[in-house]
Amino acid sequence: MKIQVLGSGCVKCKLLEEHVREAVAESGIQADVEKVTDVAAIAGMGVMSTPALAIDGVVKSMGRVLTKDQVVSLLKRG
Repeated sequence: MKIQVLGSGCVKCKLLEEHVREAVAESGIQADVEKVTDVAAIAGMGVMSTPALAIDGVVKSMGRVLTKDQVVSLLKRG
């Protein structure tokens, strides 16, 4: 599973990345977490509001910081 945290590096983006890493560690799901800061790449995925979260190339959330539990729920659904 490939998880991408999309954002410029703002406080909210960093917080989402932290929640994602905690969710992956606690859930035991095998995943690669990647931080994407390139604005062109983010826009290319159709994201207009950050932070955003993509799982296996599909944007699952944008414009808000998900809690760790919300991230776990998304990971389990794939």
